[in-house]
Amino acid sequence: MRPHRLRSTLITTLMLATATVSATTSATAAHTSTAPASATAASSLSALTELFAERLLLADKVAAAKYGTESPIDDPARERQILDDVAARAAGLGLDPDSVTAVFRDQIEANKLVQRGLYARWDAHPDERPTERPDLAKEVRPALDLITTRLLAALQETAPVRADASCEPRLYAAATLSAYGHRLDVLHLRGLGRALPSVCGTD
Repeated sequence: MRPHRLRSTLITTLMLATATVSATTSATAAHTSTAPASATAASSLSALTELFAERLLLADKVAAAKYGTESPIDDPARERQILDDVAARAAGLGLDPDSVTAVFRDQIEANKLVQRGLYARWDAHPDERPTERPDLAKEVRPALDLITTRLLAALQETAPVRADASCEPRLYAAATLSAYGHRLDVLHLRGLGRALPSVCGTD
């Protein structure tokens, strides 16, 4: 199957799955909480999934910066620094630091999933290897740091939506639209899926 057809098939499947989950949870959500208006909820969660997708696409530059060097994909010291930073900033925003840390840990793991996939692709197909090496410290990490700031703000703004019983189906619907808008391939779709688990049910 050609890549664009496979991507379309996966997105269609995700949309159907979202519709099924939404249908089975809508009645429960109506009785267990006061759900936000559909348009508002979708818009709020799209702000998150758009940032998740943008962060995933930066994984390509992270991988290109590290590939063929001694810099490993796993960087526990850098990861700990990020998680400690977002935990401290979350507290200042009135968010639960543990919940926010879980969301960002998922972003890190999603990013590494994409990096590993790219490494495997480049090992198997040398002609697809990057021809330029981005500057990790001056170019890539500042962009990631900016997304971190925007994600914290989005998590604060979406706290009521994320705590609502209808969050999960709406989240996957938003992720589907983001995946389509950014034309994510199969690898990045997998990464986006890995970025989502800790979003709902958090404050």
